[in-house]
Amino acid sequence: MPLSISPRLLPLSDWQERKQAHEQRVDELIGDHRERAARGQAHPVEDFLFNYYSLRPGRLRRWHPGPDVVLAGEEARAFLRWPEYRATAEGVAVDWEHPLPQRREFAGWLSAYLEATANRPAFFGCFGWHEWAMVYRQSPEEIRHQAHPLRFAPDDLAAIVEQGPGCCSHFDAFRFFTPAARPLNRLQPTRETTIDFEQPGCLHANMDLYKWAYKLNPYTPGSLLLDCFVLARDIREVDMRASPYDLKELGYEPIKVETRAGREIYEQLQRNFSERGEPLRARLRQLAARIAGE
Repeated sequence: MPLSISPRLLPLSDWQERKQAHEQRVDELIGDHRERAARGQAHPVEDFLFNYYSLRPGRLRRWHPGPDVVLAGEEARAFLRWPEYRATAEGVAVDWEHPLPQRREFAGWLSAYLEATANRPAFFGCFGWHEWAMVYRQSPEEIRHQAHPLRFAPDDLAAIVEQGPGCCSHFDAFRFFTPAARPLNRLQPTRETTIDFEQPGCLHANMDLYKWAYKLNPYTPGSLLLDCFVLARDIREVDMRASPYDLKELGYEPIKVETRAGREIYEQLQRNFSERGEPLRARLRQLAARIAGE
């Protein structure tokens, strides 16, 4: 059973200041995205975190205090609209003793998944090949980001894919490979075997820490959610800079992973993301284990 920790009382002025700081940070992070969305203008990098992932901007802006605090003041009762909160003699706090059964089950799975990922050796030899495999042997009409040109002619791009590492371990990247590209991958991950392949060097595994953070809401502290969001945003930029798309007119210089120098740059960035993801993964694993009652 998890260790019992005495909660800390946050005065009204204290937690409202934290809440306002969270909302301001979100506004600064996604202001450009919201302005473009209002104009109906798409962006292949910054829209991804709201198109691929299910958390909408308004919910990202929603602050939760996380574990081991009690929110003082009558205003704190607004948090009781979520069943994961309870009223106490001092105020309002997250209820750790009675999570919904489905939340406990999911948290148990996630705890095991995050632990397995953390304990597996990190691999840094994929060099962003997955983005190339997603456009391999496609017609111009099939390419996802048609508003942006590719850096290579179709046959040249295909040759790069065919000579590439072909070692993607992340199912949610692999499932977007073109049918012709899938047999070129040495690994054949499935939804059921995700936990058997996931490893902490993978860009997408570290990007997905954001997904796990919001899926644990409202248990997740707002600061942890935003740290995961910022990591995911930074990874997405590198992901697309290392892709076959030419995004220079958007201000993104390509990471030319088709060259040795480009692969060295990509690997160093990948290692940095893995280091940033490690403490976030550990915190999420601890949070999931606590919800699961481990």
